[in-house]
Amino acid sequence: MVDVIAENCEPSRDQVGVPCGLLPGDPGLPAFELVQRRPSPIPVLIAVPHAGRSYPADLLAAMRNPQDACIRLEDRFADMVARQVGQQTGAALLVAHAPRAMIDLNRAPEDMDWDMVAGPSPRGVSRFAAGRRARSGLGLVPRRLPALGELWRERMSPDTLEARLELVHRPYHATLGQVLESLRDRWGSAVLVDLHSMPPLGLKTGSDPSADFVVGDRYGSSCAAHLSAAAIDYLGQAGWRAAHNRPYAGGYVLDRHSAPQRGIHAVQLEMCRATYLDAALRQPGDGLDLVVDAVAGLVRHLAGELSTGWKYLPQAAE
Repeated sequence: MVDVIAENCEPSRDQVGVPCGLLPGDPGLPAFELVQRRPSPIPVLIAVPHAGRSYPADLLAAMRNPQDACIRLEDRFADMVARQVGQQTGAALLVAHAPRAMIDLNRAPEDMDWDMVAGPSPRGVSRFAAGRRARSGLGLVPRRLPALGELWRERMSPDTLEARLELVHRPYHATLGQVLESLRDRWGSAVLVDLHSMPPLGLKTGSDPSADFVVGDRYGSSCAAHLSAAAIDYLGQAGWRAAHNRPYAGGYVLDRHSAPQRGIHAVQLEMCRATYLDAALRQPGDGLDLVVDAVAGLVRHLAGELSTGWKYLPQAAE
């Protein structure tokens, strides 16, 4: 099924979104959407794994406090930023509709708190492989949040989890990998910008104001050093406060899809929600256009760095 779904995500020439995958609990809706021009005008893919807002009724019914939990789990309206950046730059987009409450696309399939599942784990997955994030409550399926506690009324069935993996997680990552490979084949190298949002890290005023953006590169392993340095320099010169890897260095998406030695580079970009949302951090705010322009400029700058950083391209080592 994964191969069929991934093949159905054939991008169109006019940059109209192509629905991909299936949403468990509401099979009439896609799990995610691919937006890409043919031929690609820029070697950049923007992925947005945590902004999905398509909540099937059975998912909401299974949650203890869906109204608060869903919003807190979302990268609220990060997809709105990505779509506008895509329109400005021509970058390819991969935007999740399936919500993070259903399945976290930035987690490995084995990074699961298996006490949430009634019965055996899915095929090929060990019950003893859960990582730090799952143990903290934010694994493949989030379990708990500070001040809210447990998110679910009861344990899920193995079939429910397997459906989320088969219909959402596997086809999303298959499509992401295919698009990056096609960009790399066309341009010689490609950049993935895995776009997220973060709560404010502290005060925005004073002698040490908190960061507006965090650029993560898995401590130098997911992209060439000149690219992450260029990202931080660009944001700083544009008047934004940018941090590097702290407190967000990137997760499973970067671990799985980055391959700098083959010309596929990946950065995680965290946007402070206070920069583009309203004071309640729930709706788009006055700063949205400024953040869109900042990210669009960054995307263009990274594309330019790829074209000038010849010594990092695979051809230079052959």
